[in-house]
Amino acid sequence: MIKYIERLKNGIITENPIFVQVLAMCPTLAVTSSAENAVGMGLATTAVLIFSNFLISALRKVIPDKIRIPAYIVVIASFVTIVDMLMQGFVPSLYKSLGIFIPLIVVNCVILGRAEAYAGKNDVISSIFDAIGMGLGFTVSLFAVGVIREIIGAGSILGMRVMPESYKPASIMVLAPGAFFTLGLLMTLINYINIKRNKGNSTKLLEHDCSKCGLGCAGRCGNIDLVK
Repeated sequence: MIKYIERLKNGIITENPIFVQVLAMCPTLAVTSSAENAVGMGLATTAVLIFSNFLISALRKVIPDKIRIPAYIVVIASFVTIVDMLMQGFVPSLYKSLGIFIPLIVVNCVILGRAEAYAGKNDVISSIFDAIGMGLGFTVSLFAVGVIREIIGAGSILGMRVMPESYKPASIMVLAPGAFFTLGLLMTLINYINIKRNKGNSTKLLEHDCSKCGLGCAGRCGNIDLVK
């Protein structure tokens, strides 16, 4: 169970596909003009990730190594087609908003990357949890960018107004420059937090106290005490 929790943590925090690995920048910048679009893209990608990882892991011993990449793409494209048709039938407004970016999930480097790096080498259950973690990390990241852009650029969240009537929206935030600006600020903040945390956990060198080391070195051992 610890291994599965670690896969979730890895996708959401440790190796977040957007803020840490800086992958899938095209949909991140293009569809996060609103929180609704961000969540829709995130959930669609998560669904494709889960089913692709499941099937690729289940067939990993059957797929010849020389054709594994084309085989992975066929699997991914099949599930993207299913998701595309379901969204077109059940959420046509969201499907229209996301447009070409739904079919382009096929070439999303997060999905193919997890298939190659993890699902093709590990068991089915672990691969599913890896997909859930990466999908949640992707969705949460898109949502964070989308919320900030929608609040500042439209004064609302998920279509519900949250800013006072007197607020004048900064329309640049729902355009391309706003996407770059928001993503840059969030990545800067996350990197700053990680640097501060790593500094707090870094190993410190202390002067060795020979009288307490218990080795009887009488000051000649040259030891260095390491303290976390």
